[in-house]
Amino acid sequence: MSRSSSPRVRGPRRPAALAGAAVVGLLLAGCGLQPATSYVPASGPGTIRPIEGVEGAPLTVTSKNFTEQLILGKISVLAAQAAGFDVTDLTNAPGSQPARDLILSGEADVTWEYTGTAWLAFLGEEAGIADQREQWTAVRDADVANGLVWGEPAPLNNTYAMAVRTEAIPELDGITTMSGLAQLPPEQRTFCVEAEFNSRADGMTPMLEHYGLERGAATGVPDENIGIYDTGAIYGAADTGACNFGEVFATDGRIDALDLTILEDDLGFFPAYNAAPVYFGETLEEFPELQEVFAAIAPSLTDEALRTMNLRVDVEGEEPADVAFDFMVDNGFITRP
Repeated sequence: MSRSSSPRVRGPRRPAALAGAAVVGLLLAGCGLQPATSYVPASGPGTIRPIEGVEGAPLTVTSKNFTEQLILGKISVLAAQAAGFDVTDLTNAPGSQPARDLILSGEADVTWEYTGTAWLAFLGEEAGIADQREQWTAVRDADVANGLVWGEPAPLNNTYAMAVRTEAIPELDGITTMSGLAQLPPEQRTFCVEAEFNSRADGMTPMLEHYGLERGAATGVPDENIGIYDTGAIYGAADTGACNFGEVFATDGRIDALDLTILEDDLGFFPAYNAAPVYFGETLEEFPELQEVFAAIAPSLTDEALRTMNLRVDVEGEEPADVAFDFMVDNGFITRP
């Protein structure tokens, strides 16, 4: 993949934005998906105020095509509109690479990306960094060469995690940390994981080793204690007790819906996947205040906040734009008209 960004002239950018939209439309059609609606609810002014000199300047927002990214994308659309931009909505790009290509080429101006994804998938590094600040700093510094600027990260860290059904914690010696796995008898160390995590170089086996447990050993984690499931099925299996510990993603709404508890990764095994706003560099050169808008939003985007919002979409069937709107209003960034 080429990591150089093409030059872009500010001013009459609408043809470029429409060209980007056409490309994404073709990609979506090729993947059998539908492009995201540009709908967001009308809003009034809040703590986000129009940036002086913006006055309807064009700005394009993109995101990937899963729930959390759609919510973050709609938050970005609402924020940019409140700041005075004429926003083109290219959220729902079909996957990580198309969204990355839009921001690299300058056909999009801002997106939310995960530090671990950029480090491993886009920058080609072989191992993630568990320390969240160190991982963000490494990605920020590396992506400068690609013409991209990383804003301050949000607390939300959509990394791998191990979750246990909350009602089982008392019978599992009150476990709350990954280190506690070693204190349990082997028969209670039962896991539900997906096939990829089971076999990957930074997955199940090294995780157990990191926490002092030998895979396949009778006194560690016997092979029969590890069940392989489809990703979505893991949550239900952990909830029903088919296993005591399920591999999950830390901001998935089903964690709250099923009353699961995430074990603290107290020895720092899992790499950091904090979301942060990423900007096409030339955009910030013209409108540096845009970074302040997203910096004000980021601290409110916690794991808990995203689990609640993801649940409203995935479990309760609400629209990402409506969920994003409520988040923005509840935090005072915008108001209801």
